Amino acid sequence: MPHFSSAVNIGDLRECAKRRLPRAIFDFFDGGAEDEIALRDNRAAYERVRLAPRVLRDVSKIDMSCEILGGPSRLPLVIAPTGGIGIAWPGADVAIARAAAAYGVPYTLSTTATATIEAVAEANGAGRRWFQLYILYDRAFTDKLVERAWAAGYEALVVTVDLPVGGKRERDSYNRFVQPFRPRAWQILEAFTKPDWALRILANGGLPTLENLRGFDNKKSDTLVSISSAVGQNLDSAFDYTGLKRLRDLWKGKLLVKGVARADDAERIVQLGADGIWISNHGGRQLDAARATLDSLPEIAAAVGAKVPVLLDGGVRRGSDMIKARALGAQAVCAGRPTLYGASAGGEAGALRALAILADELHRNMQLCGTPTIADIDRGLIAG
Repeated sequence: MPHFSSAVNIGDLRECAKRRLPRAIFDFFDGGAEDEIALRDNRAAYERVRLAPRVLRDVSKIDMSCEILGGPSRLPLVIAPTGGIGIAWPGADVAIARAAAAYGVPYTLSTTATATIEAVAEANGAGRRWFQLYILYDRAFTDKLVERAWAAGYEALVVTVDLPVGGKRERDSYNRFVQPFRPRAWQILEAFTKPDWALRILANGGLPTLENLRGFDNKKSDTLVSISSAVGQNLDSAFDYTGLKRLRDLWKGKLLVKGVARADDAERIVQLGADGIWISNHGGRQLDAARATLDSLPEIAAAVGAKVPVLLDGGVRRGSDMIKARALGAQAVCAGRPTLYGASAGGEAGALRALAILADELHRNMQLCGTPTIADIDRGLIAG
C-alpha cells in the first residue's frame, strides 16, 4: 500500500486511513447503518450510470470551474460535513478547511466538529464556508450556534433534517465504540499497534472533544450507547416545517436543507424559502432501506431545479461522479469521506491529495466526454 502522497485513487487513501487508525475509529467513519445496504447502494448507483461521450470536440483546454449556490468554485464539489474527525488526526477539521480554501471549493463544518466555529473560520480565511446545523433539543443553544456561524462569516447554513434519531450503526456496537467510552484491554493493546496515530493523539493531550457543544447539557443514558445514539438522543425529534420556517427567518444568509429524499418534500421546503436542496441519506448511516441519493436526483431536480440549486452527497469517489451528477440535474456533488480518508492518512496534505485526485479525474473525464466546460455537461451525456 502506497504512502498517502502517492495514492492513485480515493480507494488508496481509504486503505491508508484504515492501516493507520484503530479499527473502532476507522469503522466509525467508514461504516453505515444496519446491513449497510444504503452505504453500498450510494456507490453502486454511480456505477450503474453509463456515459455516451461526444467526440471530435476541442478539449485541449478544460475549465472545471462553476457556480455553486451563487458563488464561484474551482470544481463542482462541496466538502460535506464530517463530525468528530479530530479523533483520526488532531486538527483534522482545520486541516480540511485549509485544503478546501487552497483548492477553491466550499467547505462545510459539522456541528459535531472537534474545532470551534471560529477557529475553522480563521483557518479557512477567504475561502467559502458553510455551517451544518443539527437541531438540538435545546433551541436556545441551537440558536446560539446559528448566531456564532453568522458572526464568523459562514455564508450558508445547512440544516440537517434526516436525523430525528441516531441510526443503528452496528460496527460501532461490535467495536464497543460507545458513550461513555471505556476502552477495553484489546482496544488499548491495539492502540500500540498504531504508533503514529497514538503518538499524535497523546501529543495533542488525548482524544478531542466536540468543541461547539461545550456547555451543552448533554442527555446521558444509564447504559452504554453507540455514538450515533448518544448524538440522536440530544436532537429535537419534534423539529418540523414550522421549526424550519423559524430558522429561515433567523438566518440572514443562504439556507440549504440537507437530508431530502423526496420531490414533494423538496417542493415544500423551497416554498418555505430555502435557497437550495441537499439530497442525502446521511452517507448510508441512518435509514438503511433508503434509496441511493443519485437515484433520487432526477425527480427532485425536475421538481425544484429550475428554482434553486440541487446538491447531493453519498458515494462520490471518482471525478466521473461529478459529471454523472451534473448530467442528471445537480449543480454540484458534496463529498465527506474522500477528504476525511485523506486527512486521516496525512492531515492537510492528505486532504489536498484527495482533492487533487478528484480534480485530475474530472479533468481527464471531461476531455474523454468531449465537454470542455462544466456548462457542456448535460443530460445528453447519459447513455440509455
